[in-house]
Amino acid sequence: MSFLHLSFYSTFTLSTLGLAFHRTHLISALLCLESMMLSMYITMSMWPIENQATSSSLMPVLMLTFSACEAATGLAMLVATTRTHGSDHLHNLNLLQC
Repeated sequence: MSFLHLSFYSTFTLSTLGLAFHRTHLISALLCLESMMLSMYITMSMWPIENQATSSSLMPVLMLTFSACEAATGLAMLVATTRTHGSDHLHNLNLLQC
């Protein structure tokens, strides 16, 4: 395994662990999700280069588009919860409330 693969795998793993164990603020969860998507984007962008593929793939562009939509939706949720609940602490949020 090359150093490049190891760095991408470790980035994704650390982001997953950060999402699993540090769920106190909504902004930290969103940052972990964004770093997971960014590591997947870089991996999918580097894959055709490593395999000497002549055609560029459309999949990394689609993933980057979905990542931008996910970030915009997450920030909108962050603003909405901060306005309604007063903070972005995840333990204050109750999904059973209307």
